[in-house]
Amino acid sequence: MALVNKVLVVGGGVGGMCVAIQLRKQGVAVDLVELNPDWAPDGAGITISGPSLRALREVGVVDEVLRRGGHWTHVDICAADGSLLNSVPLAPALGAEDMPPAGGIMRPVLADILATAVREAGVRVRLGLTFEHIEQDADGVDVRFSDGSQGRYDLVIGADGVNSKLRQLVLPDFPGPKFSGQGSWRAVVPRTRQNSTIFMGATTKAGLNPVSPDESYLFVLDRREGMEFIPPEQWPAMLAELIAEFGGAVGDIRRGFLDGTLTHHRIVYRPLAGHMIPAPWHRGRLVLLGDTVHATTPHLASGAGIAIEGALVLAEELGRRHFLEGALTAYAGRHYDRARLVVTASGRMGQIERDGGSLEEHRAVMMHAMEALRAPL
Repeated sequence: MALVNKVLVVGGGVGGMCVAIQLRKQGVAVDLVELNPDWAPDGAGITISGPSLRALREVGVVDEVLRRGGHWTHVDICAADGSLLNSVPLAPALGAEDMPPAGGIMRPVLADILATAVREAGVRVRLGLTFEHIEQDADGVDVRFSDGSQGRYDLVIGADGVNSKLRQLVLPDFPGPKFSGQGSWRAVVPRTRQNSTIFMGATTKAGLNPVSPDESYLFVLDRREGMEFIPPEQWPAMLAELIAEFGGAVGDIRRGFLDGTLTHHRIVYRPLAGHMIPAPWHRGRLVLLGDTVHATTPHLASGAGIAIEGALVLAEELGRRHFLEGALTAYAGRHYDRARLVVTASGRMGQIERDGGSLEEHRAVMMHAMEALRAPL
């Protein structure tokens, strides 16, 4: 008899969709609820590391991700004027040597690919609602939804993001994510370079990553004193000022922002906050996944990746254990070290950038983490 027969997933992001797909492969009935009625995330492009591509292959969607996204084999390091300083080859994830070592894709495109796979897997998807009340006993969980409907489940998985509502029931004393002191700027621009490219300025670092055959996303991190709201109408001018020291491809983009020739760019600004919550990540028959317990900054391009890996591990443990408490404990035990590695290494890299610290340490932290993540789960 299966450990769980009917599961509710709260949150239709990357982690929630992947765990729903993996549980359906085991024959588990899965309901997924997502508060956003459009099921379409905001955002520009994201980078998908080699280990993340390996995880997406296990989910069953990597071919479509590579077809609709971009990928590369080297990272080009350039001076602020755009001149090439070095081209660094990337190693693929172990066990995935037949795939590119890194890729990129538009966030809404990745969501569309996964949403299609979720529906094809037979997940019951309900959009525009969430839970209103949850009460659990020894045998199951009773859920009342925001539309007045009700359901009973063997397990409820909270994959509802960094500001998780379900986390309040599992970890009521958690104070919330901590601001990192940096903000992230992204803009979708025409693709002009084959590889991922990082431009090293005197005070700012900018980069370009391909997300399709003809588009890239520009990313810039800056220092911020707090998580203050910045009106979107100010974003183009502020981003143009941030990249004023750059020439080359970034300089061309800046001129396009200022003279209006780059009219279809999509700029997104987000203050960066995160957390790493100690295990256990469950309370009874409620368990947390992804950003609810390990939200990270983008320095290692692995936030989505560890959410996908967490989904794989959770589904595996539910499929092979004999007792629910053991499965949920084993899930956190297996996944904790990799998630903590990403969160702590990313946080340290951000601190070095914010404080003007050692570039040698920054590179060492990055390389150590990337090499460790290449190893299988």
